[in-house]
Amino acid sequence: MTARQTVPESLPQVLPESLPQVLSGSLPPSLPESLPPSLPLRADLVGLEPYGAPQLDVPVRLNTNENPYPPPSALVRAIADATAEAAAGLNRYPERDATGLRADLAGYLGYGLTWRQVWAANGSNEIIQQLLQAFGGHGRTALGFEPSYSMHPIIARTTCTTWLAAGRDEDFGLDAERAADQVREAAPDLVFLTSPNNPTGTALGLEVIEAVCAAAPGMVVVDEAYAEFARDGTRSALALLPAFPRLVITRTMSKAFALAGARVGYLAADPAVIDAVLLVRLPYHLSALTQAAARAALRHADELLGCVAELRAERDRAADWLRAQDLEVAESDANFVLFGGLRDRRAVWRGLLDAGVLVRESGPPGWLRVTIGTPAEMAAFRTALTDVLATGAGR
Repeated sequence: MTARQTVPESLPQVLPESLPQVLSGSLPPSLPESLPPSLPLRADLVGLEPYGAPQLDVPVRLNTNENPYPPPSALVRAIADATAEAAAGLNRYPERDATGLRADLAGYLGYGLTWRQVWAANGSNEIIQQLLQAFGGHGRTALGFEPSYSMHPIIARTTCTTWLAAGRDEDFGLDAERAADQVREAAPDLVFLTSPNNPTGTALGLEVIEAVCAAAPGMVVVDEAYAEFARDGTRSALALLPAFPRLVITRTMSKAFALAGARVGYLAADPAVIDAVLLVRLPYHLSALTQAAARAALRHADELLGCVAELRAERDRAADWLRAQDLEVAESDANFVLFGGLRDRRAVWRGLLDAGVLVRESGPPGWLRVTIGTPAEMAAFRTALTDVLATGAGR
């Protein structure tokens, strides 16, 4: 989606009957058609709409790649206890550099990392923003291979960084040599690689990342938000950190850790990269309550990640079923599946919504993305999609 096509977080205020017009940009969801001329908005932001997936009150929500399983009761109690302890000191600013949390994150990641090689912020989007503030900006460029995570170009734009869109292979993967050639030709200040990729679910081999790092004149950012869902044997770019001091790996606790509501993202990189990010981070940016909740969750990492294997299996079952419906399916290493071959994806999306199932209109024309939910939610999705396809919608 382009920035103009995204849906604002306030979408629940819009009646469902109006959704197609909202998504096409022909109906303003919550913002006026034009801002008052007296408001001195930056010229490059005029006419844009805020990012946001639809947040609708429907029985089955499979559009935002959340973990469908809530935190276990033991973790809920642990977070309550930890935040209660932190609350007793809320008259003071939090530990500014979150060194305790960073040490815990380094321990979770492994690879011999220390707290000096890890940084944390309010979700991986703030991490991406800080990287673009530090290494992008006016007169600089960032390159990504599309289709990919839509927030990369949006944050680039808001940090006055020119976005360069490179292409992917037909199977949504990247050939190492072709990707490196595109980077050499563009010579961007930052390159964004996403593995597993969103919205396609495609994981990258380390040879692709190595080739891009060797060709890039600036920073290379590998977004691994869905790394925990990758198939066994898929290697993380963390293994390449010793060889490439300008390599950054970003992660999140929103997905596999089922902490989307806590807003915790982090990166791993050379300590010099952390020092650069410190120049642009806001003081006391990560609250004491957030730090306490994240550290409690990391102490329960094994329990939290226990559902990952089931979500992987459910993902593969969903992919096999979609192929059996004569639909195109992208190979996924994430907690979602991109499926296509739809003549009118809007009609299919709307038909699913009418049946109480919300998926994401994302990716190239003719494709939709479904987040992997519980077995009951996936059964509802299969039933709804079977009924929609039977009507001839989208075919």
